[in-house]
Amino acid sequence: MKAYSEDLRRKIVAALKRGTSKAQAARLFDVSLSSVKRYARKARQRDSLAPKKGSGRSHKLNENAARLLEEDIKERPAATVEQRRRFLEHLTGKTLSNSTVRRLLKRLGFSRKKGLWGRWSETSS
Repeated sequence: MKAYSEDLRRKIVAALKRGTSKAQAARLFDVSLSSVKRYARKARQRDSLAPKKGSGRSHKLNENAARLLEEDIKERPAATVEQRRRFLEHLTGKTLSNSTVRRLLKRLGFSRKKGLWGRWSETSS
């Protein structure tokens, strides 16, 4: 989930300063009550309302690897995940797992259907 914008956070704090209750502000701006309380506390302590950088590990493969994978799917739609993993390892020089490649395929919107990889927008009857 993406963080709420700093602009929205400032509007929530401004509404609280005008006398809106925290519960009303949460309903009005369609955010959780705990978020409203957190923004009020940050404003009271004069902390920045800007969203912080997300935590967690970054993706092992970058956009360049994603483009290479998309081109590979166009050229070899029947290749297995194992073959695609070896292809990417050879080009990027990084050690990858089949799961990493599957996650990248899913993130790009690809799935396997009848032995072929592609973006399937509708189901067949």
